[in-house]
Amino acid sequence: MAEKFTRWDAADYLDTEEDMALYLDACLDEDPGDGSLVRAALNDIARARGMTQLARDTGLTREGLYRALSTTGNPEFSTVMKVIKALKIRLHAAPEAPSKPHRTSRKKPGKELATA
Repeated sequence: MAEKFTRWDAADYLDTEEDMALYLDACLDEDPGDGSLVRAALNDIARARGMTQLARDTGLTREGLYRALSTTGNPEFSTVMKVIKALKIRLHAAPEAPSKPHRTSRKKPGKELATA
């Protein structure tokens, strides 16, 4: 008897809001810089949540979302932001941990050095 295999789909495992946020966060960290991994993650999350409802929430067409979030898609940043907001995911920025303390050489206003 031959074994049957099904294709693994991340959308099948994104059950909670926390799962979705953690998945997107990991993809943001691992993205090679071209947005491909983030786009794929948003596609997975959108399919897990329901593409039709997401289309309503973003004001975009379902077909447009599929196209923008596909492997060949190149969505505008405004589209990405609409999708993230509709998915109720919050992004935040944080500095990378430097290997040693970073010191600036800028002078603070009002703290000029006295010269003799």
